[in-house]
Amino acid sequence: MAQVTVTIDGKAYRMACEEGQEGHLTELAGQFDRYVSHLKGQFGEIGDLRLTVMAGIMVMDELSEVNRRLAAIEGELSGLRDGRDSAMTGMAERDQQVAHAMLDLAEKLNGITRKLTQRPAAATQDA
Repeated sequence: MAQVTVTIDGKAYRMACEEGQEGHLTELAGQFDRYVSHLKGQFGEIGDLRLTVMAGIMVMDELSEVNRRLAAIEGELSGLRDGRDSAMTGMAERDQQVAHAMLDLAEKLNGITRKLTQRPAAATQDA
């Protein structure tokens, strides 16, 4: 297990993480430190615990908004997939109808062709 030291509000914290995750953990700690620094700038020295709780709530608020937006996007994606599936089904049905219409037309044309090719033979027999 790897270890990394992160700094939040000027204090160093040694933390364990999985191998290869050191940079990610450092980045997350840096983002959290920015929340704490922002709150400290707004409210001054109100206590480490209070700053940490407020920063945690801000992070959770952002996470909640991201989850809400993700759910909306997933719903939109689902609707688009349903629309695509419906359109594909409709296209397949139309393709089938066109194929049947073409077969019917081909049969009628073959019938007309047979009648036209049979008439001259009948006309020649009458003469």
